[in-house]
Amino acid sequence: MDKFTVHTGTTLAIMNDNIDTDQLLPKQFLKRLTKKGYEDALFFEWRYKEDGSNNPDFILNDPERQDASILITGDSFGIGSSREHAVWALRDWGFKAVIAGSFGPILYMNCTKNGVLPIKLPKEARETPSKLTPTEQVTIDLPKQEVICGEHSWHFDINSSWKEKFLTGEDDIDQTMRYEDQISAYEVQISPYQ
Repeated sequence: MDKFTVHTGTTLAIMNDNIDTDQLLPKQFLKRLTKKGYEDALFFEWRYKEDGSNNPDFILNDPERQDASILITGDSFGIGSSREHAVWALRDWGFKAVIAGSFGPILYMNCTKNGVLPIKLPKEARETPSKLTPTEQVTIDLPKQEVICGEHSWHFDINSSWKEKFLTGEDDIDQTMRYEDQISAYEVQISPYQ
């Protein structure tokens, strides 16, 4: 997992409420065997026409938004089934953070485990960054737990252990391996083959 301390990037806004994981990544893409390469499937049914061509009316196809790294969205983002692939698709597109009113709890946890910072902000705080032009930027300062947009800034809450994972770039396995010596000593202690 990459470290996340302070990130400045452009935004892409999809202000729909109740975007579920099937809309983020439809079920037919769950058959892939890798954890990478899902950027082409993100918002697949909204992004492409029936003939497979790009839907020019969908914001992910806007040429000026291709480098957006912060997704601004509505309430109840990522509700539905527990597919981790949806977060892989967000990450593979290039999103470093998702700012929503609320999250499906499983998607929220999957974000914390896969390096996409989930930020909860009320609607009035999301309105300003959701209206930015393709070149205007937002800064997310994780140590200070602030989203900064021009003269505006908003505080967000995050569990201290999840914050530490982002700041250090450590996933669950990395954190467990901090205790490798103690784990090995315990295994020796309980081994029946001494």
